[in-house]
Amino acid sequence: MFILEFDYNLLLLVFVGFIAGFVNTIAGGGSLLTLPVLIFLGLPPSIANGTNRIGVFLQTLTGAVGYKSKGITTFPFSIYCGATALVGSLIGAQIAIDIKGETFNRILAIIMILVVMLIVFKRHFIAKGFVERIQGKHLWISMIVFFFLGIYGGFINAGIGFVLLLFLQYFNGMSLVKANATKVTIACIYTGAAIVLFALNDKINWTYGFFLASGNMVGAWISSRLAVRKGDNYIRIFLIIMVSLMAFKLWFFQ
Repeated sequence: MFILEFDYNLLLLVFVGFIAGFVNTIAGGGSLLTLPVLIFLGLPPSIANGTNRIGVFLQTLTGAVGYKSKGITTFPFSIYCGATALVGSLIGAQIAIDIKGETFNRILAIIMILVVMLIVFKRHFIAKGFVERIQGKHLWISMIVFFFLGIYGGFINAGIGFVLLLFLQYFNGMSLVKANATKVTIACIYTGAAIVLFALNDKINWTYGFFLASGNMVGAWISSRLAVRKGDNYIRIFLIIMVSLMAFKLWFFQ
């Protein structure tokens, strides 16, 4: 009976990972699905947070390679910003390791509701016709901003994709496709650093992490190579419903 349930959990993680990988690479918010699922499967919040990073890292790596294969890259801008985000992520990851489980759940629930609102209104925040600005003062300001975004990314990461997209579009003037390619590259860099810290503190369930990541990678590869927003409305509706239900569960039923 235990084996059957365990196998079912792994299959569920692959399925949820696929959805999260697809959504994360084309927009953001995938961790809002994977984190609660890991917690519901019995992992303590801090371990669920660390375990989730395996999927995030491999899906962003896959997404970055997928965009690169299509000739979409912002090198070296993405590397510079990724480096400062990496430093910030180490700070955020340490905070996540030290925080109490109940407090983490409450914070996650609040973030999930805020991101639902961002998902709803995101269609009104698409930059059009901006000139790309990734050098000089814009590069330096971006590096500073990504240091602080890295702190959040290291702490919980959930929903950060939407924030990264908005900043890259409005401040740096990138197209949606280039912003997505830059986002996954930066996230890959700082997530790799966070994984090391979580691993050193024994906050990762490697079995769950790699099964989740297998779905993440497939979803990320497909969405990065499509690089289109077809079906985005259906994804948005699905996320709003699921995230709202999960936030309710996290807040009221610890």
